[in-house]
Amino acid sequence: MKKYIILILVAVLFILPSDAKSSSPKNNYSDARIQDLKLGSQAWTFRKFSFYETLDMLQELDLHYLEAYPGQVLDKNKPDVKFNHYLSNKHIAQIKKALKDRNITLMNYGVVGFDNNEKSAKVVFEFAKKMGIQTIVTEPSYDDYSIIEKMVKKYDVQVAIHNHPYPSKYAYPQTVLDHIKGLDERIGACADIGHWLRTGVDAIEGLKLLEGRILAIHLEDLDAFGSKKANTVPFGEGKANVHDVLAELTRQNYFGILATELEQEQIVLNPMPTVEKGKKYIDSITYYKGWNEILSQDNNGRFSKHGWNHYGPGYFELDHITGVLKSRLGMGLFWYSKKMYKDFSLELEFMVDQKKSNSGIFLRIPGVPFDNYYVGHSFEVQINHAGKGIHQTGAIYDAEPPMTDTTKGPGEWNHYSITFKGDKITVILNGVKVIDWIAEPRGKIKDFAQEGFIGLQNHDWETMVSYRNIFIKELD
Repeated sequence: MKKYIILILVAVLFILPSDAKSSSPKNNYSDARIQDLKLGSQAWTFRKFSFYETLDMLQELDLHYLEAYPGQVLDKNKPDVKFNHYLSNKHIAQIKKALKDRNITLMNYGVVGFDNNEKSAKVVFEFAKKMGIQTIVTEPSYDDYSIIEKMVKKYDVQVAIHNHPYPSKYAYPQTVLDHIKGLDERIGACADIGHWLRTGVDAIEGLKLLEGRILAIHLEDLDAFGSKKANTVPFGEGKANVHDVLAELTRQNYFGILATELEQEQIVLNPMPTVEKGKKYIDSITYYKGWNEILSQDNNGRFSKHGWNHYGPGYFELDHITGVLKSRLGMGLFWYSKKMYKDFSLELEFMVDQKKSNSGIFLRIPGVPFDNYYVGHSFEVQINHAGKGIHQTGAIYDAEPPMTDTTKGPGEWNHYSITFKGDKITVILNGVKVIDWIAEPRGKIKDFAQEGFIGLQNHDWETMVSYRNIFIKELD
């Protein structure tokens, strides 16, 4: 009997289509809305220049984030002084001023080594704390990370494990994952995309494997895959598939720096043209360039309700990791109190749990809500798949029906693009224009303000509507 079972299993394996055998199907990122990630540079790209010259070049490139490395000459006029964790308090103060004057944030420090003892680690962590550095990037030669974890908890500074190409210890992302699994979440990975390419690691698969633990990115594009002799090219011209890398990082809500890192010696003699061309490419594929995410992340990547208030019964539950808001109980209003908006574009995603789920996005709430006055004096872009006409998803509630129904069903994410300029409201739902209307008092809306707050409605006890990726851009 055992023999026949084995034969059946073998036959089934051969009958299955090839994609059924695949452990990780390919993602389609063609419609991805790439967020404005923190593009900066690893100072190693400018290693032929001093640290202060690097800051000047970053300012010229309009890059505002930096990862420093130990050993770079600090000042070309004083070549004996190097940037490292032994700098004097006087030098640290001078560096902080230089960074502030150029509007550059020093986010990371590495790749830096330290011994597996508190005395050695303390020097690096105390330096990071003094400098305001968020993440230490390192490649430990040892496997016991207990000292690292102790320092991370004591100083609240992250540690990211970096990968050099094979045969280095951490060449493969699985090795990094095996070392950090179960440790404090402030211990994660620094994914070096260029070195993954040299090793023959698919960057997307590596990022997906390390999802939730990626604290830093070194970004380089190469003209060949799986070769240590590959040449550096501007982003978008090589085998890294930078568009999909950034789309995957966007999907993961990555919050760290994208550190441009050029390895090729010939290019770093004059790195500016390559970095500038790469920056232009990234700008061109960044959907949310110039937008403000109003449900934002803190320095540890956790989403926060900071700046939001709630009026009325019920509440919105926030997943601090994914940034998903879920309406609970009701009826109430969750409104963004930091700013009143006049002309703006607003984008967000929403999902209903049932066809009858009910919610809406309020526009230009005329003042701080203290009663239900706002309902008749601001516009609501409706969410109610079961509604009809002026009460269905895509409508301006009780005023203007959508031109067509382009909703996706319960359990699927929908995308709203809402523009309110002057008296004109335009609503695009899942890529299709459903409202193009010159606003006027109608139905329950008695009048409306020329500027106001943005709000999300929680409606009832029986259904739930989820929101994520809430972006706004003011219009001239």
